[in-house]
Amino acid sequence: MCLAIPMKIRSINGEFAEVESGRLIRKANVQMLPKAKIGDYVLVHAGFAIEIVDPKRAKETLRILTET
Repeated sequence: MCLAIPMKIRSINGEFAEVESGRLIRKANVQMLPKAKIGDYVLVHAGFAIEIVDPKRAKETLRILTET
């Protein structure tokens, strides 16, 4: 099973973005999402942002993940 985590874009530099989820900060490749911008929530899988998601949906998913 594969898991993609919703993360918020903090900054973008070329094809890479600094993304955060809680206290976790990582770099993710955003090449597949040319419309992604700072403040967007994206699903990150294996270091790649694969989908822009609704902020409400992202926050709910993160809430569920932290409960378990």
